[in-house]
Amino acid sequence: MVYRDLRLLPVSGSGFVLLCVVLGAIRSYALELNLTDSEKATCLYAKWQMSFKIHYETTSKTNKTVSISDHGNVTYNGSICGDDQNGPKIAVQFGSSFSWIVNFTKEITTYSIDSISFSYNTGDNTTFPEAENKGIITVTDSVAIGIPLNYMFRCNSLSTLKKNDVIQQYWAVLVQAFVQNGTVSTKEFLCDKDKISTTVPPIIHTTVPSPTVTPSPKGRPEVGTYFVNNVNGTCLLATMGLQLNITQDKTVSVININPNTTDFTGSCHPQTALLRLNSSNINYLDFVFAVKNENQFYLKEVNISMNLGNGSVFSFVNNNLSYWGAPLGSSYMCNKEQTLLVSGTFQINTFDLRVQPFNVMEGKYSTAQDCSADDDNFLVPIAVGAALAGVLILVLLAYFIGLKPHHAEYEQF
Repeated sequence: MVYRDLRLLPVSGSGFVLLCVVLGAIRSYALELNLTDSEKATCLYAKWQMSFKIHYETTSKTNKTVSISDHGNVTYNGSICGDDQNGPKIAVQFGSSFSWIVNFTKEITTYSIDSISFSYNTGDNTTFPEAENKGIITVTDSVAIGIPLNYMFRCNSLSTLKKNDVIQQYWAVLVQAFVQNGTVSTKEFLCDKDKISTTVPPIIHTTVPSPTVTPSPKGRPEVGTYFVNNVNGTCLLATMGLQLNITQDKTVSVININPNTTDFTGSCHPQTALLRLNSSNINYLDFVFAVKNENQFYLKEVNISMNLGNGSVFSFVNNNLSYWGAPLGSSYMCNKEQTLLVSGTFQINTFDLRVQPFNVMEGKYSTAQDCSADDDNFLVPIAVGAALAGVLILVLLAYFIGLKPHHAEYEQF
């Protein structure tokens, strides 16, 4: 079996907020596996984040807890594409004491994430000091999530499995087993939690309601540079200053994103591209780009989940946007302040923006389409109307001036 593009990607300096509360994690990582068959065609693709919390008893009859979010050196030995006898399997080994296995099964029109097994060795005195019972312990959970064939399963939301002394938590999951013709699908099947979040009706290009409380003015945010790499090099570039405006319970929060404390990941596909930002208070801020008419790209979707600091979490998804459009092979640029109305309660102000989510060559931006072109397009009908009005005035003046001499002759006659 051949493996390629096996990566462990750092994500957040402070980790996912809910994990910080539940697990005490200080750093989390994205795992990514692109599994290929003997013909070097992709047969299984997966990208996800996970953390674990393990309780164990010590020799002094006290209870201790181990939290694992930094997986260290990761291997994927035992991962297989599957055959007629055995289904596909993701097998992950990390640290000196842990292994994790996901099994997939296939029906006529669907495939399933069948079960997840997690093994840990309490005989490792470094990880489990003074453990009363030493040995390898395996916890297996039946998941049974059915997914249509040739669909990518996606679940940004936090999922938790609890069994015996182990709590497993997963988020930002992308997976497709039984990949057809070596090409990962662009069609997505959402988990139930993500489906619930997307049922919120998007409010697009509307005026944000005036809140009861006016926020304190924030200074201009610092401009950050973000990028996404794949096996071919840099596939997405973004440079921008970001300011978030969130209205909740008639209170407005204005947050400037600090690029120095913000981590970023993403992914690139032929028809879609994702840039994900996260930090100590932002669980995720997703910018999803798409291709339309085979020759244009645009910002199609924005997803956000963040802690507002008062114990509440703000989440919203709008997958029906249409911003930052430009021809494929070029970049989009807007140096002036620009406002993205994601919903009636959430907007993003951008500064010194430049993005290119597709066809990045040698890690550099291509020729930019400036947002001033949009303003020019708006001014064209005004200019034409003004010119026609001017011509009409000149015609009327000429007409009246032409009448004067004839009127004078009539009087003399």
